[in-house]
Amino acid sequence: MQEVISKTIEKIQPVSPDLLGKAQAHLDKLTKPPGSLGRLEELSKRYVSIRNEKSSTLEKISTIVFAADHGVTAEGVSAYPSEVTSQMVMNFLNEGAAVNVLANHINADITVVDIGVNFDFKDHPNLLHRKIASGTKNFVKEPSMTYSQAETSIITGIQIAGESAKSGVDILTTGEMGIGNTTPSSAIYSVLGKTRVEEVTGRGTGIDDSALEKKIAAIKKGISLHQPDPNNPVDILAKVGGFEIGGIAGLILGAAAENIPVVVDGFISGAGALLALKMNPSVKDYIFPSHKSSEPGHKIFFDLLGHPPLLDLNMRLGEGTGALLAINLIQTAVKIYNEMATFQSAGVSTQK
Repeated sequence: MQEVISKTIEKIQPVSPDLLGKAQAHLDKLTKPPGSLGRLEELSKRYVSIRNEKSSTLEKISTIVFAADHGVTAEGVSAYPSEVTSQMVMNFLNEGAAVNVLANHINADITVVDIGVNFDFKDHPNLLHRKIASGTKNFVKEPSMTYSQAETSIITGIQIAGESAKSGVDILTTGEMGIGNTTPSSAIYSVLGKTRVEEVTGRGTGIDDSALEKKIAAIKKGISLHQPDPNNPVDILAKVGGFEIGGIAGLILGAAAENIPVVVDGFISGAGALLALKMNPSVKDYIFPSHKSSEPGHKIFFDLLGHPPLLDLNMRLGEGTGALLAINLIQTAVKIYNEMATFQSAGVSTQK
């Protein structure tokens, strides 16, 4: 299994500075003052350079929603019971969730991946059965998963990225569902960001002060008990992570290896992205961060990534909602790149 991950990591290369330069040169020929479209120019430049095609369009969008349960919910860290995970997966499949509304709005495909839900789903066209186990263990008492299971979760994401590339996907967006998953995510942020647990842990789905204290205590105990290695992302994932977080990390690695941009959703997706970034720093060239979550620790993601969020809407739903909203901006940027007239073609005078 390690060979699959290592080969994927080795395949990821930084986006070519020459391609970025050519894209910027094209943008500077368009009928506008240089740089006047601000971050839209940066988005289009990055997108076409990643895709490395003469005419890079953005038409086929796929959002991958990884779903899994978490043993640490036994510590009273969430406002909702664990069975909501499977209920929300059914809601996704029945197209009743916010992520479905936003995906339909931009004609994006949704694939839900059961990577570790404590429920057995019937077959569905939009569901992938990739269950590793029926949820993680309670990391307050034992590691979340075995090292082998952590590797399997990452490989699952890599494989889905590869399948997406074969189907001709232009861009991927990350999503997740898992009651309690801000708890392992906060643990990952604390370890990788070398930051106190209190500073990265928020209220998730809206827990009260008592539950927040339990959540902080659970994360502290898990980190203290298992001592995850900050230089080994798989070790961190195995000891205090979640299956869906590993899946997201693998999806990002696999997408970068296939020259597919990835729009990363919120706090939980950011945890997966940080693991991927630790495995190969060049991953940052392929990530488009979508929005700033209301979770306090999310700032660490943007600091380590080196790219600011596109949106700040005080959102904390997850599912992939913020990523799908951000797609609108990236699509617009690419259309500008492809469809806007140049000074020469429009017969407009350039600067003196």
